[in-house]
Amino acid sequence: MRVTTRKTVINKKIKGTVKSTTKKTLEAITNSDAKSATEEYKKAQKALDKAAQKGLIKKNTAARKKSRLNKKIKELVTKK
Repeated sequence: MRVTTRKTVINKKIKGTVKSTTKKTLEAITNSDAKSATEEYKKAQKALDKAAQKGLIKKNTAARKKSRLNKKIKELVTKK
């Protein structure tokens, strides 16, 4: 029981990091700020990879999310 609660706390922290970094990346994209979007994307990419490595999300899910974020950033950069 103690192990489960400890792992639950760790998993929630990692998932929260994933959600917050992707949200910050999307906010930077909607604000048309390419520089901060790329910086936040690097953080989101790291968080997604860690979550996939730990088994919280599947590796294809992480790859899909990274791909979609990167696509939006590329559209933002090429717009200007």
